[in-house]
Amino acid sequence: MHYEFEKLQVTLAKAKEGGMVISICANLTAPLPGVRQCKYAGQSVRVVPIRILTVGKKRSPGVQLIVDEYVRKLNHYCTVDDVQIRSNPRNASDARAQVDDEDTAMMNIIRSDDWVVMLDENGQDIGSEQMAELVGDAGNTGASRLSFCIGGPYGHGRQLRERANISIKLSTLVLNHQIALLVLMEQLYR
Repeated sequence: MHYEFEKLQVTLAKAKEGGMVISICANLTAPLPGVRQCKYAGQSVRVVPIRILTVGKKRSPGVQLIVDEYVRKLNHYCTVDDVQIRSNPRNASDARAQVDDEDTAMMNIIRSDDWVVMLDENGQDIGSEQMAELVGDAGNTGASRLSFCIGGPYGHGRQLRERANISIKLSTLVLNHQIALLVLMEQLYR
């Protein structure tokens, strides 16, 4: 386990050799080699509940099993809600109408004080460390909840694009919504 220290005082021994106290003090002003500095060292980070909104058809049993496992693991650290929004089969022939219906359904679930992260193939490319910082920063924004939004087969609608606080991509590859969900869950747990 790696720890970052500005000052480290270690008392090795107290010896009664003529009343002397032997102590060794080490001041580490530079970071330890090979250890990345933590952005939140010495700070308290407010944990916010997480909600994951996914548009799409019913999940395969294997994907649902993995999602449930990650939700169980993550609930030890914060509240995690997995919300599925059914894609609109009535407008399956009209992609624009389908996106608008899914957009409205998603916007009806998002509250005004949510920190909204839209997962999009054209979003900002981030790594695991930036994802951890994004989750940590959400606690400092005053938001009551962190909402991750995964769109359907035709992407996100105009309302969500305007409402999102940040747009990110999980990969340079285009992922279907079930794979994107699994990648997101693993990164949140990481």
